[in-house]
Amino acid sequence: MAPSHVLKCCQKVLAWVPVAFIALVVAWSYYAYVVELCVFTISSTAEKAVYLVIFHLSFFMFVWSYWKTIFTSPASPSKEFCLSKADKEQYEKEERPEYQQEILRRAAKDLPIYTTTASRAIRYCDRCQLIKPDRCHHCSACDICVLKMDHHCPWVNNCVGFSNYKFFLLFLMYSLLYCLFVAATVLQYFIKFWTLCHRKAAENCPKNEFPYTRAKFHVLFLLFVAAMFFISILSLFSYHCWLVGKNRSTIETFRAPTFRNGPDKNGFSLGCSKNLREVFGDEKKYWLIPIFTSLGDGCNFPTRLVIMDPEQLAVSSQNEPAKSSGPNQSFPTRPLSESQNQLLTSDSQWVESGPEEENVKSGAKKHIIVSLES
Repeated sequence: MAPSHVLKCCQKVLAWVPVAFIALVVAWSYYAYVVELCVFTISSTAEKAVYLVIFHLSFFMFVWSYWKTIFTSPASPSKEFCLSKADKEQYEKEERPEYQQEILRRAAKDLPIYTTTASRAIRYCDRCQLIKPDRCHHCSACDICVLKMDHHCPWVNNCVGFSNYKFFLLFLMYSLLYCLFVAATVLQYFIKFWTLCHRKAAENCPKNEFPYTRAKFHVLFLLFVAAMFFISILSLFSYHCWLVGKNRSTIETFRAPTFRNGPDKNGFSLGCSKNLREVFGDEKKYWLIPIFTSLGDGCNFPTRLVIMDPEQLAVSSQNEPAKSSGPNQSFPTRPLSESQNQLLTSDSQWVESGPEEENVKSGAKKHIIVSLES
């Protein structure tokens, strides 16, 4: 027991090594740019002021989004997805998979779950002992089920999912801007340092040339590191922009979610604009700020079922009362068609017709038909 505990502690400590490495690189880049370049190298006060203002703005947004990505806890399923004590005991005693699935189906009948495994079984996590909501997966590194899990990122030592996916995207974006700005402003001084003057004495250096100082090496590494990180992050950021436009996670790209009508990689896609709003929220003024504005609760996601079987079409044409799982959150008993889905329209909630309204509508139709016949 003791060696296992020590091993887990060592693993937790080592997991912070990539984060510590990034923190050291960022701290060094701050010193090299602000002190060595702006304070000791740039002579123009106006140029120095402009560079420092823009640098600190990009640096602050980069650090803020990175901090939020690291220290935002991954969202886990709520208690309603856990089996009751009786169901859990019955599930653990039952050895036949088909009867275990029957227990899970009975427990999941009132939950907003529209996806299954490839074998059409209820998605259940044996380690967390809960029914997995749509787009939820178990992270082996964090040892928890994460809502809308995208991947576990070692560079932030955290799972990227529903709770911090927006922060992760902003972290990538501000990283790109930070590296681009540093590389662009350092380039001219890199050229001057390495092509004009190679003499060590400042008094012997011709006009408009720089002496041989330690700032020369800081500028060299600044340009190299900024360019290297920019190229590597650009491909990752472009990939995740594509994922947002398609409303997919990294896991769903490699394994399409399975709905009633089979696997559908575009099952959660609502169109590029609405996919973007699902991650960043409805208010555009908060899109570029690392505060949580994503839509939904992470457990229930709108679906667009392109190919619906006859049973679904029959269900969609009927008005079924919504199952309530909370004071302000209602869930349909079956997947919604495009016309019924609350997030496929501009309204925040959908309205379903009650029996009285249906009777009024049917009565009005009959009255019109009788009038036309007479």
